[in-house]
Amino acid sequence: MNRDLILVILSLLTWGIGEGMFISFEPLYLQELGANPMRIGAILGALGISMTIAQAPAGYLSDRVGRKPLLVSAWVLGVISTGIMAWSTTLNLFVIGLLIYGLTSWVFSPLYSYVSASRGSLSIGRALTFTSASFHAGAILGPLLGGWIGEHWGLRYTFVVAFFVFVVSTILILFIRPQAVEPVAPGEHRGDLFKNQRFLRFLGLILLVMVAMYLPQPLSPNFLKNVHLLDLEAIGRLVSMGSIGIVVLNLILGQLPVRTGFILAQIAVAGFVVFLWQGGGFPWFAMGYFLLGGYRVAINLANAEVRELVTPANMGLAFGVAAGVALMATVIAPPIAGYLFERNPAWMYPVSLGLILVGIGLSWRFLYKSRSQSSTFQAGEELEI
Repeated sequence: MNRDLILVILSLLTWGIGEGMFISFEPLYLQELGANPMRIGAILGALGISMTIAQAPAGYLSDRVGRKPLLVSAWVLGVISTGIMAWSTTLNLFVIGLLIYGLTSWVFSPLYSYVSASRGSLSIGRALTFTSASFHAGAILGPLLGGWIGEHWGLRYTFVVAFFVFVVSTILILFIRPQAVEPVAPGEHRGDLFKNQRFLRFLGLILLVMVAMYLPQPLSPNFLKNVHLLDLEAIGRLVSMGSIGIVVLNLILGQLPVRTGFILAQIAVAGFVVFLWQGGGFPWFAMGYFLLGGYRVAINLANAEVRELVTPANMGLAFGVAAGVALMATVIAPPIAGYLFERNPAWMYPVSLGLILVGIGLSWRFLYKSRSQSSTFQAGEELEI
């Protein structure tokens, strides 16, 4: 493992601590600032839009101008936006900071590309799941700190402390070395990506799977506080359990073939849905949040599959487009969750479970059946020749 990958891992570990301090408490803080469930869903949907629109341009630029400039700019913008959230005193100003923070998600494409290019002897799946595990290892501590700070000082101070943690993380990322821009092969064009039918079909699968798994997540803290009367420290412990699940499931499922791990990750999130929907106490909720780690694992493994479908010159753009499609779930799902929550807080769970089961079936069909048919067809062509 080279020095650059180590620096990325340390920076992600630190960022995970800072983001973990506030990210799961955002719906509760929005509630404190006067937003009702429908408005919270709309705000989180707008956050999803800000996260989504940055993906494809970032992927395109990472292929053209390099990955480090985009990584550094995302880290710096994260510090600025968190500062706005930390020192805002009104809902509108906080939402502005939140939406700016969403733009920092352009980091996904150059980060995936940077890690893929600097992975050394590691497989793509292992490199992506390992770096994700480092971020979420930090996120184990973050919610515990955030819950304690929120319970004793107020949720606003979780953003204040996170701001200073992000400064440290940004200093670390400044020391990574730039990578060369991937050359375009003779006869290849960057626009060829959008003629790749298998890649385009996989994007549709990603969208369905991510909407299904993300649907109950944004308002689950509100469900636990309003329905089961859990306090902020208890919710923080649950979120930390979720981060432990991400680390453990990344390390386990990342060792498996990508398509197997992708389907098992969805099954794990189905467990989260069942345990929160039918669970009757903290241990059941803790097990559910542990299994929720499958959501992040599924994202990483989806990107590992994307890498196998495209050429190196289109890697950044492909990651950017795939990340944008995955993040569309954060646009589509929160308003639906808010609508369901208004009518019955538990309804978002059976709806999510049904969609996850559909996604598992379609994933098996795409990753196993269609790939097997494609391989057979190619072998037949070779025999005929």
